Amino acid sequence: MMAGFAGLPEPLSKTKRGERTGMKLKKINAVLGLLSAAALLIHIGYTIYAYLTLYYNPVLKLLTAIPQMVLICLHAVCGMAAVFLQADGTRMDLYPKQNRRTILQRMTAALILPMLILHLNTYTLLKSTAEGGQWVWFALLMLAQPLFYATALIHTATSLTRSLITLGWLGSRERQKKIDRVVYVLCAAIFAAAVFAVVKGELAMFLPAGGAA
Repeated sequence: MMAGFAGLPEPLSKTKRGERTGMKLKKINAVLGLLSAAALLIHIGYTIYAYLTLYYNPVLKLLTAIPQMVLICLHAVCGMAAVFLQADGTRMDLYPKQNRRTILQRMTAALILPMLILHLNTYTLLKSTAEGGQWVWFALLMLAQPLFYATALIHTATSLTRSLITLGWLGSRERQKKIDRVVYVLCAAIFAAAVFAVVKGELAMFLPAGGAA
């Protein structure tokens, strides 16, 4: 009886099924990560332009913001599912074996959603604190936008080449190092430009109103 079934594949164990599902989720999440990075850069590009010129277009704002928000949320949920299915997200004893880049990648991933919520409400909060003359809160809220951009760009910088590797688009360690260096420099430059534009724009918009009040 057993010989008749010799050619059939053995049923997968729960562990192997979990690993396969986890790998599929990792590949899906890698695509979502690349798409969310592209959407983030488009949104930051529009934000820099809008704050430097004090030009506001509600349609452009929605077109650049909504895809970014949706992709970031999907990326975060899919990433958490992949980590827990692979059983390396809940075991703290594994973390000493992880390098600093992995820890930074996961820390920023955990911070993106709460920072996104604060980012969405920053303008309204800045307006109300400026009108109320609450300058200490105003100064603290001024940090919200740079913190969001720092969190998102650090996550992008630490994740981009890993996404390419997961998808099989990058196989050379040397090429990964070169791409990483370029990505780090670009993300740092984009962060500096975003912080300059946002701080300059927010001060221009809110300080006169606050001073007049």
